[in-house]
Amino acid sequence: MRALLIVNPHATSTTRLRRDVIVRALSSAVKLEVVETRYRGHATHLAAAARSAGFGLVLTLGGDGTVNEAVNGILGPAPGGLPAAAGLPPGDLPAADEPAPGGLPEPPDQPAPAASAPALAALPGGNANVFTRSIGLPSDPVDAAGQILNALAEGRQRSLGLGLAGDRYFTINAGLGIDAEVVRAVEGHRALGRTATPALYMRMILRQYYRVTDRRHPPIMLERDGHAPAGPLFLGIVSNTAPWTYLGRRPLYTNPQAAFERGLDVFALRSLRTVSTVRTVCQMLSPDRTPHGRSVLTLHDQAELTLASDRPVAFQVDGEYMGERESVRFLAVPDALRVIV
Repeated sequence: MRALLIVNPHATSTTRLRRDVIVRALSSAVKLEVVETRYRGHATHLAAAARSAGFGLVLTLGGDGTVNEAVNGILGPAPGGLPAAAGLPPGDLPAADEPAPGGLPEPPDQPAPAASAPALAALPGGNANVFTRSIGLPSDPVDAAGQILNALAEGRQRSLGLGLAGDRYFTINAGLGIDAEVVRAVEGHRALGRTATPALYMRMILRQYYRVTDRRHPPIMLERDGHAPAGPLFLGIVSNTAPWTYLGRRPLYTNPQAAFERGLDVFALRSLRTVSTVRTVCQMLSPDRTPHGRSVLTLHDQAELTLASDRPVAFQVDGEYMGERESVRFLAVPDALRVIV
């Protein structure tokens, strides 16, 4: 099997020595090519080129953002949307007569059926690694590579449903509001060379909550066909799996019942008052109960919904900041991705 390993050289929880061990191990089972990403969106282009070239497997060594980019490249343009790599500066993509990075051909402009697209194998290399934990891989990338090698030998794979936010697929969650504001703030610090640690996230959460976010005027409405609009809301998170994220080793649950095999789950807040917010955060530490209360709105197993705002609000997909939006349509896409696990 031809396989492409996409490595984020800035991944926070791996080293070059461990990467070399992983590459040698994988090369014993597949015909492996290895490419390092050079810019944001590069993994999408590489995965799309691998799909066009007939690769059977795309592996990633990085965090959830690298996984998200690779998934969008594997699947190609969203139905009725733009290519997953759209939005990149034109100078970051090879010209039509230039070879794609890594010597791979240019990706096609049409989406690939999931059954004919490459399978994905994701190795944990980032800070949170929510996706790899959610599908049951070990937190150590070498151990995870061993599990993937066993799965390849046994022909073991799993089909996952994904979410679609506008024209971008997501594996874990997407959201509008303060969670995306925190992601934006953390990315600003990372651009200055700081590592994305749980402590940095906590500082940015407190900073946004107490000093930056407008906690008086909720801008978001949740819209569904056949239902009255719900809101106004300060925050809307749409989940494709549980947990929502990790605080170090501690999982946080907005929708404990969310699963790859079901539709999308929604968690939204009508209030950002301190008492109700602290109570909700405490509830998010439990995997057994969905957060509840007068300030909380939750929905389970939804096929489609829209979050619309009366002003531009921050938007994140799988922990990556995507700019500001006034409206995002969310769709559940069943059996969209094959993963080796």
